[in-house]
Amino acid sequence: MSRLIILLGPIASALGGWALANALEWSTAQLTGSAGAAAKDDAAARKKKDDDAEDELTADDAPAAGKKGGKGKKAVKIPKRSNRSQGSSGKPSPFDALYNSEQGQMGRKAGAALVFLMTVVRGREFFTYSHQIAHQMSNPSIMFQAKLGNGQTIMVDDYREAYWWLRDNTAEDARVMAWWDYGYHITGIGNRTTIADGNTWNHEHIATLGRCLTSPEKEAHKLIKHLADYVLIWTGGGGDDLAESPHIARIGTSVYKDICPGDPTCRHYGFQSSKRDPTPSMAASLLYKLDSNTVDSNKFEEVFQSKYYKVRIFKVKDVSQKSKAWVADPANRKCDAEGSWYCEGQYPPAFQKKMGKAGRKDFAQLENFNKKKSKEEIEYNDEYHKKMGGD
Repeated sequence: MSRLIILLGPIASALGGWALANALEWSTAQLTGSAGAAAKDDAAARKKKDDDAEDELTADDAPAAGKKGGKGKKAVKIPKRSNRSQGSSGKPSPFDALYNSEQGQMGRKAGAALVFLMTVVRGREFFTYSHQIAHQMSNPSIMFQAKLGNGQTIMVDDYREAYWWLRDNTAEDARVMAWWDYGYHITGIGNRTTIADGNTWNHEHIATLGRCLTSPEKEAHKLIKHLADYVLIWTGGGGDDLAESPHIARIGTSVYKDICPGDPTCRHYGFQSSKRDPTPSMAASLLYKLDSNTVDSNKFEEVFQSKYYKVRIFKVKDVSQKSKAWVADPANRKCDAEGSWYCEGQYPPAFQKKMGKAGRKDFAQLENFNKKKSKEEIEYNDEYHKKMGGD
């Protein structure tokens, strides 16, 4: 949606500016009286043109004047009357009469004044709102005020606290798996490598991350130990990872069809009621077990929980050092050019071997208009939107 707004923003601004300019130009003409003078000049010009305009019609083979039976051409002049803004009698139409009447002029001036007033009032509001949003977006905050059940006002600082814990308590080469929303936080504040961040151009990679988080615990551990040293999740309600997990599962199944076979909307993965009772597939997922802290401690060990339970961090046990060393080796980096900052990246061989059994299907993002979609991808999109629409 953000990309769509960025794409359509300049177009909407240009069309809105054009409409506003025309409205202000009309309003200025009404208030300065130039519209009335222009209307009178136009009416006078039209009348003169109608009086002077004559069509020259030539009648072939008409008898010439004074010559019996002679052949020649006789020019016949027929007055031409303009019907613009006039009825059949040649009088101005009722609408034009009202528009140019004294009452019509007063109404037009009142409308023009209203346009100017609304432009000034709404313009100031829009200006203030735009600067407020710009300030908020340029100064994001990961801390916020909240109230406890007893009415006490507190400052929730869980997120910064968690990222600083990563910075101060993990190795510099530690890799952290989290949903991509928090990737930039982990890198910028925690100074640690993240598996994914807000640069979501690689849909297949995001789907792979979704598969790791929504798979059953045992299967998830077999994958994650080749990619990450820690797993960070947002908990505590209010848009946490568990609430987001049905969407995470849908993204995963767009590439790995066996997550939700035959259902691109993953309706069997989620909550069964308003009481947040999980479906069997959600209850078995790694994300649910991490959130409820019922995960096998031999696979994932909880090492950090924030003050108000907004963030939990788990250490991945039995990490594959072979895969970690393979990824760290510069010879295994896949870049556009030698020394390039942009590297497409590759998964370690052991991880690729595990994922090869998952029925992987590459899937381009919907926003990629440069790629012609296959029949299967088109059918998948159609089915997805149909089911999401309630059919």
